Amino acid sequence: MNSQILQEAPEIIRGFLGYMQTIKGKSAKTVEEYYLDLRTFFRYYKQAKGLAPKDCPLEEISIADVDLDLIRQVTLTDVFEFMNYVMSERENTAATRARKSSSLRMFFKYLTNKTGQLEYNPLLELDTPKLKKSLPKYLTLEQSLELLNSVDGPYKERDYCILTLFLNCGMRLSELVGLNVGDVRLEEKTLKVTGKGNKERVIYMNDACITALKRYLAVRPVDGVYHPDRNALFFSHLKKRMGVRGVQLMVEKYLEKAGLGGQGYSVHKLRHTAATLMYQHGNVDIRVLKDILGHENLGTTEIYTHLSDEQMAKAAASNPLAKVKPR
Repeated sequence: MNSQILQEAPEIIRGFLGYMQTIKGKSAKTVEEYYLDLRTFFRYYKQAKGLAPKDCPLEEISIADVDLDLIRQVTLTDVFEFMNYVMSERENTAATRARKSSSLRMFFKYLTNKTGQLEYNPLLELDTPKLKKSLPKYLTLEQSLELLNSVDGPYKERDYCILTLFLNCGMRLSELVGLNVGDVRLEEKTLKVTGKGNKERVIYMNDACITALKRYLAVRPVDGVYHPDRNALFFSHLKKRMGVRGVQLMVEKYLEKAGLGGQGYSVHKLRHTAATLMYQHGNVDIRVLKDILGHENLGTTEIYTHLSDEQMAKAAASNPLAKVKPR
């Protein structure tokens, strides 16, 4: 957990954050988001209840004094008003509001069900804001080939390998930058990745991945690498573990070169592309796809069951009644 959070957060919130990280296995980034959501709520609550000056900027309100007595006074109506505030005043999207409501629900559930500090949970009836379901943006097969064909330069083996893993394995950005050379099992054609919540899973690689990895490993730096990062699979030009931003910039460069820049594509869209291509062209069962992508819930994977216009047109044309005409 971030040391600044440990200093800032009141004891009752620190206990919740520690539980979510150590018992529930949530990542440090997720735990930080819980804290930021709770901090925003209690800053708003204190000001709304006259416990902080009305003219004080929300960001300057301390929540160090938040304790069980104050929390006991929170009602469902207070949270409804907070949700209205973040929507109208802070222009939070439905997804952001959904995360905030989830953070609050988990906090009050922890206080009620896990520690018994609250006798009654006032947020039992708190609904999650309805999210607009949109199809994930992804590259077509032809665009994916254009992207791979655009790779060149002094780090072409590394860059081609990274793009190939994204497009074939559907791994997350954080999973790729966290790869160590020991996670690669070329003989077994597998990669071990660490996903959300520090959960490990094995990804099976196809021939394209194996070939790209062998070509990269033949030129992977060994001498002069930054010692703490010596086991990293992918290195930057500084011979340190390649970071999140470095990979993002590399992908953006090749998207631009392939004529795909400025169209909303990103590293995460390459994950969408891998999932979509596997589902549409490989007839991969949705449950298998769920395990490949490391999703916790099948509902998350179901966004990839969308059909292309071409598939829908073919489906309509294949109806046995398609050619029946009136007499």
